[in-house]
Amino acid sequence: MNAHLLPTGSAYFITKETDAPERHTLSVLVDNEPGLLARVVGLFSARGFNIESLTVSETEHDKGLSRITVVVVATPKVLVQIKLQLERLVPVHKVHDLTAEGASLERELALIKVGGSGEHRAETLRLADAFRANIVDATTESFVFEVTGKPSKIDSFISLMVPLGLIEVVRTGVAAISRGPEGM
Repeated sequence: MNAHLLPTGSAYFITKETDAPERHTLSVLVDNEPGLLARVVGLFSARGFNIESLTVSETEHDKGLSRITVVVVATPKVLVQIKLQLERLVPVHKVHDLTAEGASLERELALIKVGGSGEHRAETLRLADAFRANIVDATTESFVFEVTGKPSKIDSFISLMVPLGLIEVVRTGVAAISRGPEGM
């Protein structure tokens, strides 16, 4: 057996040592109570890890439950530590690493304001149509598009809008759910 996979008295020996950080989407089902989000985010910030995306919303009003979706880039060893520490927080019911568990769906919403005058106006509209972006506001000088999809789709649309007059971007963060008949 490899020496780096032998038990060390810690539950963290299970994960292979590696320096390569990976992008993971965590879904955390919690009681909807004041201060909990700060505690959850504190687990990440205490270790100096940047949260790429954070989405929180009440999902079951009658039960007082919220879902926190966190996208983070970290090493596998650190991800195991974060998941175990999240599970120990009292108002946390479940923690799922949607990336590690397999098939899941990720979507994000963005509002993107682009200058829309002159020769670039028609090209802006053509690209928006190709990305199925909805026009939610239009003036003679600008457009605001609503784009929904995978984060990579939104990134691509934004990069195409830069030379056409990108003005401003607002993103919701990733919402994610596992595929299949089972819930959290």
